[in-house]
Amino acid sequence: MKKLLFLLFISFISCTAGGQSREDIASAAVDRERERINAERVRLEAGFDAEETACHKKFFVNHCLNAIKSRRHQAMAQLRQQEVALNDAQRKQKAAEQIRKTEEKSSLDVQQQAAERRAKSLEEQKAREERSRKKTDDRIHLEQDATLNAADAANKMKGSQEKAQERLDKQAAIAQEVQKYNEKQQEVMQRKADREKKQREQTKPAAKSLPTPDRLPVNPGLRP
Repeated sequence: MKKLLFLLFISFISCTAGGQSREDIASAAVDRERERINAERVRLEAGFDAEETACHKKFFVNHCLNAIKSRRHQAMAQLRQQEVALNDAQRKQKAAEQIRKTEEKSSLDVQQQAAERRAKSLEEQKAREERSRKKTDDRIHLEQDATLNAADAANKMKGSQEKAQERLDKQAAIAQEVQKYNEKQQEVMQRKADREKKQREQTKPAAKSLPTPDRLPVNPGLRP
């Protein structure tokens, strides 16, 4: 960007010395620089779009998209700064050319007044550039802070969700172990009850046998 301003300044000096043809050269230089900025913007946008498409194939999609968004803001802000500087340089060139034409038609006193006005105009222009630059920097910082805050919030939320899932998984594992233990205890108690029942059946006394007919007692009243 400093190289661009230097070239425009050289073009401005040439314009003051050479006339309209030099103005055309300076204007052409500005147009080429503007085309370069536009081409760079198109190239960057295409690259970021391709990266965003690739993000959707990754596991952490939001994190990937947030990172690209931050870089996109920075790149576009730099191009905007270049455009602002280019426009300001072009305005300076036109203003200086207009002053030059006025000075050529004026007397020495008028030229002195014009020089004073030019100095004041340049100071005001410098002040406007400084305010514009500060405003652009503030906006970039705000955008970057917003992007970083959003990414940080997303990471914290993701971490909380993962911890909550870990707790749920741990509770489920504990519940499963408790269930297995209870089932095992139930099986042990059932086997113990079955053994005790079998032992009772095996140790149960045999029933007394009925008397045979020849041993039946004789009722005295029924004798022949």
